[in-house]
Amino acid sequence: MPTSSATPAILPIAAVSQLAFRDAMSGLAAAVNLITTDGPGGRAGFTATAVCSVTDQPPTLLVCINRSASVYDAFIENGTLCVNTLGNGQQDLSNLFGGKSSQQERFACGQWEAGVTGAPVLDSAKLALDCKVSQSVSVGTHDILFCEVVDIRHQSGADALVYFGRRYHHLPSETPAA
Repeated sequence: MPTSSATPAILPIAAVSQLAFRDAMSGLAAAVNLITTDGPGGRAGFTATAVCSVTDQPPTLLVCINRSASVYDAFIENGTLCVNTLGNGQQDLSNLFGGKSSQQERFACGQWEAGVTGAPVLDSAKLALDCKVSQSVSVGTHDILFCEVVDIRHQSGADALVYFGRRYHHLPSETPAA
């Protein structure tokens, strides 16, 4: 008697609501970063936690940017960016770059210098990853920018600023001995 290989029934999967997704993401702690660029498209920056390592060969990370953001065109045209990771005490700078202030107002705060790519590097950043954008992929409302790291500046002993539960939190640079 022949046997039949029945195809399993595919059940419809309900979509997760935007609110449920945002609530879930608030439970993921993430470093607070100022993403900056400068070049033919102009000088621009925004606050982001959507930054992640991709591979170390070549050293690559990803940064997510909303295509409707006022800074989007500058980042795409310039093709370079710097991920400036903030430390404790830099919450006001994060709020400034995450708000509705002008680019001129944003860069008036802090000390900035041009990185290898020309992207603005914050002198007081815990970590600065200067990058050239190597690829872009569109998903939903955002583009995922794959960025090859061409220079790194790191301040050893600097405290970290993280965002978790819709609030800033401070992580000391060293864990006290038990």
